[in-house]
Amino acid sequence: PKFQSVKKADEILHDSEFVLGLNINGDIRAYPLQILVWHEIVNDMVGGKPVAVTYCPLCFTNQVFNRTLSDGNVVEFGTSGKLYNSNLVMYDRKSNSLWSQALGEGIVGDYSGLKLEKIPFDIAYWKEWKELYPESKVLSRDTGSVRPYGADPYGDYYTNDLILFPVANDDKRLGLKEIVIGLENKNQFKAYKLPDIEEKKVINDVIGEDKKIAIVSLEPFMVRVFDRIIENDVNDENKKITVDLFYNETNKTIIDRITGSELNFDGKFINGLLQDKQIKLLPMDQGFWFEWVAFHPETEIFSIK
Repeated sequence: PKFQSVKKADEILHDSEFVLGLNINGDIRAYPLQILVWHEIVNDMVGGKPVAVTYCPLCFTNQVFNRTLSDGNVVEFGTSGKLYNSNLVMYDRKSNSLWSQALGEGIVGDYSGLKLEKIPFDIAYWKEWKELYPESKVLSRDTGSVRPYGADPYGDYYTNDLILFPVANDDKRLGLKEIVIGLENKNQFKAYKLPDIEEKKVINDVIGEDKKIAIVSLEPFMVRVFDRIIENDVNDENKKITVDLFYNETNKTIIDRITGSELNFDGKFINGLLQDKQIKLLPMDQGFWFEWVAFHPETEIFSIK
């Protein structure tokens, strides 16, 4: 992949277009969905880490994976042309094993059953991304392929009720193409409606019995999930701090109720008793409801009390 400056990219990207954003070790990059919709996978090296940036237009699912497998092999991924629950099936160019984007797991071949490490990412409108990260590198249209970038081959698919391919579980609890954030802990699954997150700005919750998380949205569509436990000393339970965050409407800030410390959107406390402490950014699944529930039929839906 080749990259260009925000200023150069701004000549071709509209403010209302989506980009997938990555920040790994201070290496900040944006991948416009107008390019990903035609290729679906970008094999890249970001912040010294080999990654696969993936997008399935049929499910509006984005995901970033570490291309270094648990056996130490570094692989490249390609688009197989196959689907599983209407979702992107990738293949690796080393073993030709097939991988499910939704599961982040090998499903056929030598790597069947092997899990990929998911890497946190952002989905943001170009307008907000370029303001937040003006020094970002932006994926260029210079891909070596001739495609009508800027034209979406899926038309109004994202807003109509049509699902083009079969799915295993048809669940009408939400609109089929409602955008949800999906989270998992020890085979417990939970879905959060994007409008609920945008309305509340901050949601504190627990996934399963013990995964204490905070979901934060300070910009339109842009959601981050954090672990609410600060592990000062992982070997000492008494030294673990659990934060309880809320959004202060007056000052437009995120505050920990217990200490009054202020948190920024990167998960770092910038004042108060917790100043300079960091809560961990977690990976998530973001996409259409029909895709999440097809793979996780037992999922619970979060409701605002």
